[in-house]
Amino acid sequence: MQKYLIELKWAVIFMAATLVWMIGEKAVGLHSTHIDKHMIYTNFFAIPAILIYVLALLDKRKNFYGGVMNYQQGFLTGLWITLIVTVLSPLTQYIISTVITPDYFSTIIDHAVSHEIMTEEAARKQFNLQNYIKQATIGALIMGVFTSAIVAIFTRKRVKLS
Repeated sequence: MQKYLIELKWAVIFMAATLVWMIGEKAVGLHSTHIDKHMIYTNFFAIPAILIYVLALLDKRKNFYGGVMNYQQGFLTGLWITLIVTVLSPLTQYIISTVITPDYFSTIIDHAVSHEIMTEEAARKQFNLQNYIKQATIGALIMGVFTSAIVAIFTRKRVKLS
């Protein structure tokens, strides 16, 4: 377990960052007044998400691997973070949907129906806690693996031979 404490720490940081981001989205009206812009601006979370993975892999390289880390070690570190984030995703989504922004689903359904984007039945099927938990979990896994693969390229470091 000691071997994966860095990954656990960064997965929890990722979860906290997600919750803070959602609080920010709600505060600026992306879950209410400006819900029509939500799908655009929510994607900007990719920036802090990638930054967290970079910092996590650099932390692992420095504090576990002694400043030297190959691609495989970095990628596996990212995969462990991804696994933990994926396991925590249902809890994260539950907190977002019930504590941070409990009116989000009714608001987005009303918006989709009133702007004739979807029928009410289709909107209710799309915008609900169960579906969002499923999407968040699958999304965390896919994006985490992809991010890990890319970030590991840039955070690897070889031993310098003299």
